[in-house]
Amino acid sequence: MLIDPPVWWHRDRRWSHLVSDTDFDELHRFAAEAGIPERGFHGDHYDVPEEWYAEMLARGAIAVTSRELLHRLRAAGLRMTPAQRRAGSTSGGSVSGQGGAS
Repeated sequence: MLIDPPVWWHRDRRWSHLVSDTDFDELHRFAAEAGIPERGFHGDHYDVPEEWYAEMLARGAIAVTSRELLHRLRAAGLRMTPAQRRAGSTSGGSVSGQGGAS
């Protein structure tokens, strides 16, 4: 699991992005075990509020820069394309949860 710093402002809170550079099954499992609501999933990442950041690190997420997070997500083939985001797709990869073309 990778997590970027909580620097993204939305609704008067700062947020991080939690991703897997392996597969979506790992991401969903980690999020569920950490108590992150399913509504926090946005196609290829979970939004994590700033106050949960330390807990994600304690659970084993690796802190990386936002740039590194995107690089590794793309390299794994798990980053949603702009067309997928516009279409409201909830899967950044193939049906199996593994990465597809990005």
